[in-house]
Amino acid sequence: MNEMTPYEAIGGEAVVARLTDRFYELMAAAPQFAGIRAMHPEDLQGSRDKLFMFLSGWLGGPDLFVERFGHPRLRARHLPFAIGSAERDQWVACMTLAMEDVGIEAGLRQRLLQSFFNTADFMRNREG
Repeated sequence: MNEMTPYEAIGGEAVVARLTDRFYELMAAAPQFAGIRAMHPEDLQGSRDKLFMFLSGWLGGPDLFVERFGHPRLRARHLPFAIGSAERDQWVACMTLAMEDVGIEAGLRQRLLQSFFNTADFMRNREG
C-alpha cells in the first residue's frame, strides 16, 4: 500500500488553494504579520499564485511551480529580502494559523509545521 502524500492527506488542490488564500488573508489583515506583509507587493495575487503552485509540488501534488518557472531556487529568490528570525517566525506563525483555519488535522499540521519551519529557517539571510 502506498502512503498518502501530504497533498492528498490535506484534501488536494481545493485545500491547498484555501490554505494559500487564508495565509495571504491573515498576512494582509493581522498586525503581527506586518513585517512580512511589507516585503510583498501591494497586490498579493502574484505571490499567492506562486505560493499555491509551489505548495502543490512541495506537498507531493502536481509540480506546478517547476513546470511554469523551473527549479524553485527558494533561497536565491528570497535573497533580495532581509529575512531574519523575526520574519521567519512571522511566516511560520501565519502559516500555522492558516493551517488551523482550513482544518488540517492536528498530527499532519504538526509534521507540516516542522517542514515549514525548516524551509523558512533556510531562507534566513541575516542575523536577528
